[in-house]
Amino acid sequence: MELETVRMQIPEGANLILGHSHFIKTVEDLYEALVNSVPGIRFAIAFNEASGPCLVRVEANDDVLRQAAIANAQAIGAGHTFVVLIRQAFPINVLGRIKDCFEVCTIHCATANPVEVIVARTAQGRGVLGVVDGSGPKGVETEADVTKRKEFLRTIGYKR
Repeated sequence: MELETVRMQIPEGANLILGHSHFIKTVEDLYEALVNSVPGIRFAIAFNEASGPCLVRVEANDDVLRQAAIANAQAIGAGHTFVVLIRQAFPINVLGRIKDCFEVCTIHCATANPVEVIVARTAQGRGVLGVVDGSGPKGVETEADVTKRKEFLRTIGYKR
């Protein structure tokens, strides 16, 4: 077995959701989940089919995100992996609906941070072992940091 890391390409202003699913209709069901969650959301979904023709299946309403989702899915190269890129929404707005899709097995990350995907290569193919999402902690928040966190959440409308 060989291990490698694959750096995800997240377009400016976008968030990435990376997961595993088990069925070809994933792209259609995720499309419906996204368009029905947030009016005006811009997104792309790329799903690596794991049997039959083994194609990257794609649905999108944004061409820039579409190309980036395809490139990320191809770079990972693991069957049943899906890449969702979104703009004009946050993962918190759509994750519940994505998790409710019957064929979704796992969400590895949902982030705007730099992401590296840890991929294993075997004789059969490639598989995702996990992700490195952003950076590690540099300390513990102070009272000033708590105040900034609370102000930020209120500024973006997630707390009153």
